[in-house]
Amino acid sequence: MRTEFRPLLLAGALTVGLGTLALAQSASTVGSGGASVGAGGSSATGGSAGSAAVGGTSASTLGTGGTSTSPSGTSSTIGTGGSAAGGTKDTSMSHVNGNQNNLNGMSKARAQDGGTWSRSMTHTKVHKGEVNSRTKSMAHEPGGPPVKSTTGISSGTGQ
Repeated sequence: MRTEFRPLLLAGALTVGLGTLALAQSASTVGSGGASVGAGGSSATGGSAGSAAVGGTSASTLGTGGTSTSPSGTSSTIGTGGSAAGGTKDTSMSHVNGNQNNLNGMSKARAQDGGTWSRSMTHTKVHKGEVNSRTKSMAHEPGGPPVKSTTGISSGTGQ
């Protein structure tokens, strides 16, 4: 009878152990930028990105920008985007606006399944020879605080 009891005890311990596994929350962000100044002008590039995930939901955003100034004028570019997946209520939006002096890009993404959610937001701007980008990502499951990650970069000459 003792040999029959051991497998049942082991099966019970495994069931209890598996039942207490918590969902893993993760949030990460990264940014990078660079600038150069020479006799012919200056340039700057930069961007940031992030993602968050928990309980089958995930959200990611990114933004990049660049600017170059020379004696013949200034040229700038910006790009942004995001995505959300895995939830019952997923939303994402991106927009870019600007004029001859400023470019702004914003992306937001959120995936939600009940009280479990993941979200990420990125704001990137190009202004007066500088590129600035900031990303914040968060993931949350009920019963605890959200995990968060934020990264911001600034590169350029500021002229």
